[in-house]
Amino acid sequence: MRKGADLGMKAFADTSLLCALYRRQDNSDEADALVTRLDEPLCISSLVAFEFRQSIRLQVFRFSKDRKQGFSRSEAERMLGKLELNLTSGAVEILAVDWGDVHSLAERFSARHTMGKGHRTLDVLHVATALHAGLKSFLTFDENQAALARAEGLTAKP
Repeated sequence: MRKGADLGMKAFADTSLLCALYRRQDNSDEADALVTRLDEPLCISSLVAFEFRQSIRLQVFRFSKDRKQGFSRSEAERMLGKLELNLTSGAVEILAVDWGDVHSLAERFSARHTMGKGHRTLDVLHVATALHAGLKSFLTFDENQAALARAEGLTAKP
């Protein structure tokens, strides 16, 4: 992960962005370009890290049952290793948060938005975490999650 000086701020990444960074997808070039413009580490929560790791492990299970689904253990190990390298180097930072405060924020966001917009639990928690941490920018390829982030005052990219 290279760093530049365009965005000039810390940004919170959700799991969809991590997936695009660590495994080639249609939106990988866009994810790489966003991260390259950051001059601060990419911020995630321990929950995003767990969700990303869990999703990779699930894909290995799916691949073991049907070779047309998921991906191989070697691909998973490459992706997990790349994340660990970026955590160790400081290119990706796991935020320290007070989960009680995050849950309180998430409850308020859920009450305001979920019945009308259909937000998923983890999406609400990720937006609440970014706001709890005082971040202004939220990076996601999930349009519904981006709408929630914008509704709560974050700048959502791409």
